[in-house]
Amino acid sequence: MPHLEHTGDTARLQFENHRFFNDLLGRQDEHLHAIEKVIGVKLSASGSSLIITGDEAQRELAARVASQLYGLIQNSYPVYPSDVDYAIRILSRDHSANLKDIFLDTVYISSHRRTITPKSIAQKAYIDAIRKFDIVFGIGPAGTGKTYLGMAMAVAELMKHKVSRVVLTRPAVEAGEKLGFLPGDLAEKINPYLRPLYDALHDMVDFDKASKLMERGTIEVAPLAFMRGRTLNDSFVILDEAQNTTPEQMKMFLTRLGYGSKAVITGDVTQIDLPTGTRSGLKEAQQILRGIDGINFSYFSEKDVVRHRLVQDIITAYERAQEEQERAAEEKREFRRLQRQARYDDRHFRQSSRGEADRPTPLDTDGATASPTTTSGTQPRVSDGPRDSHPKSSV
Repeated sequence: MPHLEHTGDTARLQFENHRFFNDLLGRQDEHLHAIEKVIGVKLSASGSSLIITGDEAQRELAARVASQLYGLIQNSYPVYPSDVDYAIRILSRDHSANLKDIFLDTVYISSHRRTITPKSIAQKAYIDAIRKFDIVFGIGPAGTGKTYLGMAMAVAELMKHKVSRVVLTRPAVEAGEKLGFLPGDLAEKINPYLRPLYDALHDMVDFDKASKLMERGTIEVAPLAFMRGRTLNDSFVILDEAQNTTPEQMKMFLTRLGYGSKAVITGDVTQIDLPTGTRSGLKEAQQILRGIDGINFSYFSEKDVVRHRLVQDIITAYERAQEEQERAAEEKREFRRLQRQARYDDRHFRQSSRGEADRPTPLDTDGATASPTTTSGTQPRVSDGPRDSHPKSSV
């Protein structure tokens, strides 16, 4: 491991192998520039040493990132600029994380000879869950590698002959647009909806080989509606865009699984394109299936995004805006509830007041109307009969 020395607000990180150290610096020191920009330190190379200037916390983080990236290079892992960014994210969130446990967990080597590995702690947990459980739900925002890693695991299992077939499917739902009637036969009509799955597949398997596998039915890409009535034995099945399934479709898909099969279901519950009022099968599955042995739910956040750095900021901004909208809607609902309660209380008070005024005069024990009470608290004397308006003279 590199040797670290602190002197005031400067740290010196000494490396042993000059060639590995040059790989750590990157082309024209691009890796160093990335660390400087994100962490906020000043870096300079001197021989096989790295000089780090900044406050203590920043120096320690930069040293930890550089040391662990150097360890990856020692293990023949090719470090790209994006890997530097992922390393900073991981070690910023978890100081005890070991990049070797994550980056060196090879899932598959693509047709372009690029090694596919997890790039975050959540992705590593997701891969481990797919290995362990028969049904895994990957839920999180776009760009977190849910579908891509799932497909890499499926192709790897196929190449190792652990499954005999890979089935890739997704619901044919328009993303908020009315495309109208698409030209062509059935295959041409549904192909635009399945294009993302083809793209990911061809990124892992060269075109000719993928075409032959699909011709033999070893790899099948089909819309979700074609799954009804089938039993998928000895298969690795992936359902993409699961947030756009209805509860009935989700139940139909999950019950297709046969012996020796695995299923990976991926989706983003913040991007539902179903008609208004239609429940999402993915959301309902989270509630119904939680706690069942053999089923795992893996969650991702914007911090696991492995696309352009701006994508992470965009997702965070949208989530913040959605939270504010939900908070405003909740405040409006509470205000309306208080208004209804106030109107109800006012109406109830008026009805009670009218009830007092219209209350019938009580009767005495003899059934006669009770006489009102005078202000002095005594009742007027009741005469024996009607008073004579013209009394007789005493003469």
